[in-house]
Amino acid sequence: MEQTFGGLTIKEIIIAAVIVVVFCGLAWFIRFALEKWVKQYTKKTATKLDDSIILVMQKPVITIIVLLGFYIAVLTLPQEKDVWSYTLKGLATALSLMGIFSAVVFIDTIINWYRRQAIASNNVGLSIRLIGLSWIVIILVAIWLSVMSVLGIWGKDVSIVTGWLGEHGWRIALIIGIAVVAIVGVGEIIPRMVVRTLARRPRETKNEVKKRSDTLSKVLVSTSQVFIVFIAAFMILSELRIDIMPIMAGVGVVGIAIGFGAQNLVRDLLAGFFIIIENQYRVGDVIKIADVGGIVESINLRRTVLRDLDGIVHVVPNGEIRVANNLTKELSRINFNVSVGYGEDLDHVIKVINRVGQQLAEDPEWKDIVLIAPKVLRVDNFGDSGIDIRVAGDTQPMRQWDVAGQLRLRLKREFDKEGIEIPWPHTKVYFGNALPILNSNQKAKDK
Repeated sequence: MEQTFGGLTIKEIIIAAVIVVVFCGLAWFIRFALEKWVKQYTKKTATKLDDSIILVMQKPVITIIVLLGFYIAVLTLPQEKDVWSYTLKGLATALSLMGIFSAVVFIDTIINWYRRQAIASNNVGLSIRLIGLSWIVIILVAIWLSVMSVLGIWGKDVSIVTGWLGEHGWRIALIIGIAVVAIVGVGEIIPRMVVRTLARRPRETKNEVKKRSDTLSKVLVSTSQVFIVFIAAFMILSELRIDIMPIMAGVGVVGIAIGFGAQNLVRDLLAGFFIIIENQYRVGDVIKIADVGGIVESINLRRTVLRDLDGIVHVVPNGEIRVANNLTKELSRINFNVSVGYGEDLDHVIKVINRVGQQLAEDPEWKDIVLIAPKVLRVDNFGDSGIDIRVAGDTQPMRQWDVAGQLRLRLKREFDKEGIEIPWPHTKVYFGNALPILNSNQKAKDK
């Protein structure tokens, strides 16, 4: 047989070249199929996960196929030559590293998709934080696998590491895996169970039920996930042959010591527990507690976080709360005075105010927001400049300010049309002269 470069026959070169061409053609066909057929199918699915996976995995998969073609081609060549032996090991290393890289990219795509879903659905607890930490774990595992695979391919002794991993590593990995699944599962399951368990109270809207369930879910999920983390940590320490009894004893002693000095903390936790269980307020409610008012941004067993109209964030320990004023629970109410001049016909004014309030309640834009049409309750006060008329009505939670502003706007327009005076403060000054009405009465007596 005719010899050619490097002592190879024509047949061996042709076979290797055909293998490379076949795998390159296979890579091109897979790329074509992904572009034309698979992407068309994934566009019809509701989730965007499959689109993301195809986008990020296309190039790594094609690269692996091409490298695999070269690897098989070199494998058909005589391995007695050092050049082909080293080439084969180099290609095996490249394939191993590319496979690990593809797995990391695939897992990262799924994690990022879940993270976006969790943020969009306002997921609670440690799930989001766990996702952030998972990337560090993935990188460390990928580096370890890469080192181990490269050492194994080039014939280095890794028995010490593999022996320890064979005995303990898989158990630790199993504990971590179960803990991760449990943490994520708790974050998914508990909110759904809370929503199904909570009974809808009279006059409570769906939005109110959602706020109540979200608040309770965050506390239950966070507590459950922290408990899972502690259990997993103790199991891993036990697997590492570390005696956890001294740790438990130390934790107990520290807990007793802290207990004597942390009475305020215990008080905060108990107060927070009853606040959540009694549904005094929820995330999203507008409240006033401890002389601080604002919208509730978050609440747990220890503290309540409020943000006021100036954007200032107030952190209030639950133990400091004696009275909680909830402005947006189940319903809200507009309640203000309308002042008119002393010379106005009050019956006419009351009819105008009631008519405007009824029109607002029947307006298609506001009818779902206004629960009870604003109307006159009473003549409330004889003021310095005018007569105060009390107006009140019920609205959807947190919409009382919008409705009150719209009602004032419409009342001003209607008063202008009807010629009803809205007074402003003014003062009459007399410089020692008798009042005109007294002068008239005196003249009448003289006659």
